[in-house]
Amino acid sequence: MHDTRQVSAHQYTNLPHQAIERVYRPLSQYMAIETTAGFMLLFFAGAAVVLSNSPWGPGYQALWETPLGFRLGPWEATRAVRAWINDGLMTLFFFLVSLELKREIVLGELRNPRIAALSIAGAAGGMLVPSVMYLAVLAGEPGHHGWGTVMATDTAFAIGCVSLLGTRAPQSLRVFLLSLAIVDDIGAILVVALGYTAVVAWVPLGIAALGLVAIRAMRLLGFRSLPLYFLAGGLVWIAVDASGIHATIAGVALGLMTPARRWVCDERLYAILDQVVAHPTTQQGSGDTRDRETLRMAEVALRETLSPNERLEMVLHPWVAFVIMPLFALANAGVPLAAMTIDVRVVTAIVVGLVIGKPLGVLTFSWLAVRSGLAVRPPELAWTTIAGAGLLAGIAFTMAIFIADLAFTGSLGDSAKLGILIASIVAALGGLALLRWHAGGSAVDEALHGRGG
Repeated sequence: MHDTRQVSAHQYTNLPHQAIERVYRPLSQYMAIETTAGFMLLFFAGAAVVLSNSPWGPGYQALWETPLGFRLGPWEATRAVRAWINDGLMTLFFFLVSLELKREIVLGELRNPRIAALSIAGAAGGMLVPSVMYLAVLAGEPGHHGWGTVMATDTAFAIGCVSLLGTRAPQSLRVFLLSLAIVDDIGAILVVALGYTAVVAWVPLGIAALGLVAIRAMRLLGFRSLPLYFLAGGLVWIAVDASGIHATIAGVALGLMTPARRWVCDERLYAILDQVVAHPTTQQGSGDTRDRETLRMAEVALRETLSPNERLEMVLHPWVAFVIMPLFALANAGVPLAAMTIDVRVVTAIVVGLVIGKPLGVLTFSWLAVRSGLAVRPPELAWTTIAGAGLLAGIAFTMAIFIADLAFTGSLGDSAKLGILIASIVAALGGLALLRWHAGGSAVDEALHGRGG
């Protein structure tokens, strides 16, 4: 009887292992948080516009320009509240984006080079074509240096729009758009680092590079304390900030260095847990007993069955999605419409780049990648669906405003934000309409399929 109960317990406590869960579960959690975050971003962006055009507008604007800082001996760091959000807190946003990219490369869809090539090619077209169209509209005019504004995609808003489609949206669309948006954001922050940096101080930059080497050495030596890595990462951020390069690039580098594979496998974990059962807790008061040592080992093993990448995503994602991103929107989306001087050409260039250039670039470069054999297109991901994804990629709210704050000043900055808001709304409505209309293919899809497969 005892043996029967043991067999029954074994059956109930050991579920069949499914490798896909290690990819699908984090991806589904990421999608769910991004969907809710998209609606929160919309709410706070709307609140920022309302507040900036209300009687409280001057106070609202003054709040974000309030100097805030601290001093440690001779060293002082002071900047506006908005700058702390954009330079400091947004580093965690880019760190999280980089973590997701690393996980997709190691464990997810981007692990397959030809599937990854489709997202990368679409992202490349979605950055290059809008920038060219932007420059074509503003050739030689004030504001032409803001070409980077039309390069990125707002992941939260784009994924939120896909969620509105429900079962009409295949899983391959979600994965393609998510991968494309992540590559877009990485490309955009590299543009920020290279294209919007006036003067580089090479000594602090060298110190930052040494810091990254030290972090790599810590990993090779077996250091596994996350607080220690956060301290080292903070020092790298300070060095990058002092170099003149936008400090958020530190988040990208640190995210890509974070291990995406776990240290303790399931078999080792189960063996250690068997040891816990084999040595039940005694009544001795000493902390050096064998059962207590086994429990400490089990605690470490349980923690280390999740990779550092996954643990950091679980901790940071809610904070980034529900605190940092809404705070960024509240601090940056406010446009005083009544008092602003609108530069129509800047608004037009941004709308053309995001609404026309984005889907054109995503679709064209994706088709070329498949046609050339560099990439493979999942059968359920129709060309019309990719075009709809390209339109949704034109929702560039967060990153576009982030770059606009670096590229523009004065009325040009307000005009850029107005263009970003208009383009994001049009791209969202257009993408949703196209994806809802498309059901199982269209004449355009069949024509493209016949040419390039």
